[in-house]
Amino acid sequence: MLSNFILLLFGLGIILVAAEFFTNGIEAFGRHFSFSQAVVGSIFAAVGTALPETILPVVAIFMYGGASAKEIGVGAILGAPFMLSTLAFFLVGLTVSVAAIRKKRVFALNAEAHSIKRDLLFFVAMYSLAIIMPLLFEGRFRVFISCMLVAGYVLYAYMTFRGESADLEHSEGMYAWRLLSRMTGKQSLKPPSLFLILCQILAALLVMIKGAQTFVQSLEQISLKFGMDPLLFALLLAPVATELPEKFNSVTWTWKGRDTLALGNITGAMVFQSTFPVSVGLLFTDWRITGMALFSALIAIVSSLTVLGVIAIKKRISPVVVLFGGVLYLIYALVLVFR
Repeated sequence: MLSNFILLLFGLGIILVAAEFFTNGIEAFGRHFSFSQAVVGSIFAAVGTALPETILPVVAIFMYGGASAKEIGVGAILGAPFMLSTLAFFLVGLTVSVAAIRKKRVFALNAEAHSIKRDLLFFVAMYSLAIIMPLLFEGRFRVFISCMLVAGYVLYAYMTFRGESADLEHSEGMYAWRLLSRMTGKQSLKPPSLFLILCQILAALLVMIKGAQTFVQSLEQISLKFGMDPLLFALLLAPVATELPEKFNSVTWTWKGRDTLALGNITGAMVFQSTFPVSVGLLFTDWRITGMALFSALIAIVSSLTVLGVIAIKKRISPVVVLFGGVLYLIYALVLVFR
């Protein structure tokens, strides 16, 4: 049992370190091509930080094809939007509150409301389609729904690239470039080459996949040892662990006042998580979403609709409404405990 816990933590550590390098490489890629804040936050950073929890269900479903492994995969797929729309939102609001108390910034979110609104509209539409349609039609039309989800993300990416957004703010240099400069003892003022950027991204991705394999195998064994439902265990544990990159990046960006990147990282990841991973679940698992799993999906939708409602009324995003995500998570936890 102890060895399983050690392997679980080891796999998690690999995932998080690789995700940090991957995200750093993605940001360097965005700077290389002079992309806007919305594109870097909602597309590149979001996809980069979403890869750990995206790879996790894919590895569980395809490399560990047992029933419990597939339940872990479904739990991780559903857990990602749930955690992003509750705890991740809450951490942004909490960071604003703490920073305002310490006089680091004002108690307000200066994000591009139209970009966040676009993200949330796509998320609500596509996630609702993936959850409600299979229930209404008893699992039929899954291939059609999957195609709709992928097409929806392509449309979303196109609209994000074409939409208005401010230029990307200055951020830290690329890790591989800084490491190479220290090893050679030469500090170059030139930006890193595209080849080096792509090498860092690819290497981080390969390491992340290996970490996900170790994590899934250990998670399955521990859940069975304790006699816990693998789906619920994965729904609560795996997303909290694998979404640390989104949470860490968003907290850092919020503290520095880069709110569009902070919230775009979260909402962009929500859009991505509601399309490609969900399509994998629809096509390669039973995709029977009931009980607490269904409740988590409904909470994610309610949280998103709440933020959308505030944007529609106030034309901006209030720190209070993202703090409400913590209340929704607490409600879910209490229902789970009393159930």
